Amino acid sequence: MLKAGDFMRIAVISDSHGKGSIVDRIIRREAQAETVIFLGDVTNDIEDFTYEYTDKKFYIVSGNCDIFSSYPYSTVANIGGVNIFIAHGHTLAVKGGTAALEKAARQSDCRIALYGHTHIPNIKYDNGLYIVNPGSCACSRDGANSYAAIDIRDNGILPTIIRL
Repeated sequence: MLKAGDFMRIAVISDSHGKGSIVDRIIRREAQAETVIFLGDVTNDIEDFTYEYTDKKFYIVSGNCDIFSSYPYSTVANIGGVNIFIAHGHTLAVKGGTAALEKAARQSDCRIALYGHTHIPNIKYDNGLYIVNPGSCACSRDGANSYAAIDIRDNGILPTIIRL
């Protein structure tokens, strides 16, 4: 749990599709982020950076384009005292809505649910749960590549979409 006045920044990246240089640019831009979460589609784009940026904690899940990846499709992490559900989203049919994602996150007592796959950024808050899609950092479907930054503070959670 965070103490009064403390905060933790998380960089959330998804759907890089072979553009590792963009992933590196985001990690450098978010130098104060202690944690980097990669939501899949192409996990090779982030793996080398886990060795380069040893001051950061990385969480990585596989997406539908990560056929030979050994990372799980979803996981739960406790970051800054907050449970976070992390998934690419293709196994939860997020292109048709986030109901299955939200259900899985609530069953795991999470306050944040992260997903990618749609390549469209979105932040939604519903009954104590933040649902965040950072969009695609390399091939957006809404006109601008993006990622998300999430600040966890002692007095709340603030997710933000950042356009590249």
